[in-house]
Amino acid sequence: MAGSPAARSGWRRGWCRRERRGWCRRERRGGARVTAVHYLDANATQPLRPAARDAVLAAFAVTGNPSSVHAAGRAARRVMEDAREVIAGGFGARAQDLIFTSGGTEADALAVHALGQGRRLIVSAIEHDAIRSAAAGAAIVPVDRHGVVDLEALGTLLSDGVPSLVCLMLANNETGVIQPVDQAAALCRQHGAVLHVDAVQAAGRMPVRLDRLNAHSLAISSHKLGGPAGVGALLLAPDAPFAAALIGGGGQERGRRGGTPTVALVAGFAAAARESATDDLRAVAALRDAAERAAVANGAVICGDPELRLANTTCLALPGAAAGIQVIALDLEKIAVSAGAACSSGKVQTSHVLKAMGMGALAGEAIRVSLPWNVTTGDIEAFAAAYERVAARLRK
Repeated sequence: MAGSPAARSGWRRGWCRRERRGWCRRERRGGARVTAVHYLDANATQPLRPAARDAVLAAFAVTGNPSSVHAAGRAARRVMEDAREVIAGGFGARAQDLIFTSGGTEADALAVHALGQGRRLIVSAIEHDAIRSAAAGAAIVPVDRHGVVDLEALGTLLSDGVPSLVCLMLANNETGVIQPVDQAAALCRQHGAVLHVDAVQAAGRMPVRLDRLNAHSLAISSHKLGGPAGVGALLLAPDAPFAAALIGGGGQERGRRGGTPTVALVAGFAAAARESATDDLRAVAALRDAAERAAVANGAVICGDPELRLANTTCLALPGAAAGIQVIALDLEKIAVSAGAACSSGKVQTSHVLKAMGMGALAGEAIRVSLPWNVTTGDIEAFAAAYERVAARLRK
């Protein structure tokens, strides 16, 4: 070790376990310990679940292309198809109607491309950039001050009879506000429109089933469930009008998405999907509420519907304190959160979601606190103490 690059650079890494705080990362430089963060940014990515890690490692031992006909290929294909059954079944679709992708962004882009052929695009004002970029020039459906989509406005748009693809997220990634997708689906069916649901943030945080939503397609992502990054899926209803693949090639995924899949990632995806179904969301919601009480006591304003939210998510605005400054200040306190705004290449931008909700200046003063599957009471206690200190400094 003494002669290793890590030792020569002065860096050593290890794991520590602190009472009531679960596993935490530590780093040392020149013998000085840098304590780990309390990770409260699960809506950016979840910690990898041990079951998902184990599934990935086990699948890496399977050598073979799932498209090959020999024994090694058949073994890889068996892993793929077993995972497909687990994920599709858990989210209310048939296995043959699940298309593996590189993640939620590609799943959304594929839905817009494949289902939007010859159709007008309609999206809500609070959609993720994955939809906003894929559906450039779309008609926009507004939201109310609580961040809930205006169904009357959607009905008005659809009433002209123009063939349309509507894209609506099930739960917002910044505020956690749950959208009335079932009612939107009824409107779409009534007017002959196609509905794609971005469930990337909702999956694993609330019950999600394509068949019960009555939509035409559903996008999900592995790493938002606690699985590995780099894999997601588009689930199709039997009557989804899939017109053309976004990525051609070797005919994989029944000709709907080309490219050799990473079998190990798919296996980890399935393990995370299975395990996320057993998460205690009531316990998570109780911890989120405790974090909110602490923040509100120190001047924070909760952004979004007070009831119809994901159990793990809160969006907190601190009047007069820029979101980016809050994120940095909390980071220095070893608390990992993100700006309520979308982040692109590490740059914090004013939240289009909060602007659409009419939040005014608060749109640039909000942070997102999102609890991971392994959150502890200690994490919330640390957040509460840190937020009190940060709010006191920033309000001076």
